[in-house]
Amino acid sequence: MKGDRVEIVIDAGGGTRTYDITATRAGRRVEVTHGRGLVEVTETTRGGTSVRTARFMAGRVLALVEHPAPRPAQEDDAAVASMRRSA
Repeated sequence: MKGDRVEIVIDAGGGTRTYDITATRAGRRVEVTHGRGLVEVTETTRGGTSVRTARFMAGRVLALVEHPAPRPAQEDDAAVASMRRSA
């Protein structure tokens, strides 16, 4: 969804570097895959076509944080009742 963002922090030898991959248009999403020593973050379209891809060595990745875009409240969200605590 537009606004989804993945933040990647890597070890760059003497310090750290931060990269942000963001879904820039409506209908696009950000996917994270990892395997065989690589972490891959890809922005894809609805049809699955890759728009941008970033690859990092898994041994250098210090943190990978997914930030979902704020979603609008649904009609049934307000109907949630709070639970009472028993003594």
